Amino acid sequence: MPTSALLSARRRQFLNSLISDGLFTFIEKRKQGLARRLPSIADGDNKDSIAITSHVFEALGVASTSLALSPQALGARFQQLCREFIADTFLPLRHLRPGSWEVTTVSSRGRLELAGFQQYSHLQAVADACAKNLELSAALGREYLIAPDVVILRQPEPDSNINSRALRVVDDENALRTGLRLLNNKLPLLHASISCKVTMRSDRAQNSRSEALNLIRNRKGRVPHIVVVTAEPLPSRLASLALGTGDLDCVYHTNLLELIAAVNEVAGDDSKELLRIMNDGKRLRDIADLPLDLAV
Repeated sequence: MPTSALLSARRRQFLNSLISDGLFTFIEKRKQGLARRLPSIADGDNKDSIAITSHVFEALGVASTSLALSPQALGARFQQLCREFIADTFLPLRHLRPGSWEVTTVSSRGRLELAGFQQYSHLQAVADACAKNLELSAALGREYLIAPDVVILRQPEPDSNINSRALRVVDDENALRTGLRLLNNKLPLLHASISCKVTMRSDRAQNSRSEALNLIRNRKGRVPHIVVVTAEPLPSRLASLALGTGDLDCVYHTNLLELIAAVNEVAGDDSKELLRIMNDGKRLRDIADLPLDLAV
């Protein structure tokens, strides 16, 4: 019997981890003295969210009932699982996208981590200038303070890698400003910024969009891939971020195939139409599509 392809196997492992780690589970909630068994990522005040998520969880084999993780723990674990999935599926694609790659998480404490990447290195000078000049700080605001959840970086290449036995590409006379050449630049290049949101409310969606626009406006050089990964079950909330173009590459769903089946089974016509628009418009894809899209 043939073994499962890498993306199929890792997708199943990723979903199993969401279940075993308690992100996807059923929880007991009491309201007005009555106990209700609710899916952990559903909006308990929205019947469509409950119905869709329950259907998805049943399809995935979620059977346990446990205490819900705190919002902080939930977000941190989801971010870590997304990083592991991307590392396990993107890094093996070096035959499609050669280079020295690293997939890592970014701390949000300093919020100037982007200054460590070649396209955004100038942001440290901006922050230093703002710290010394309150008028300048007020004029610029804090748009340059961006902290993605997961990033893919590429290390600059030494001339020995750029040149080959068959072709000498660079010398000491030209190509002295390109960031890919280690001779010119010691900082890694930001290849992708991945925002990880277990669920989405309107404010969270707009935060992701604002950070995406700031990544575009503040860079010097090429725009990195800018994507969002989410498990949000409601098509209307997905649409608040997925529809439109110009800021995000795409929104990727942890379990799009199961979501489509659930929406077609239990949701209304408006939700079905929204989901169809996002799919047909190439604005919403499954997480298994992400590694190959990142290799472009």
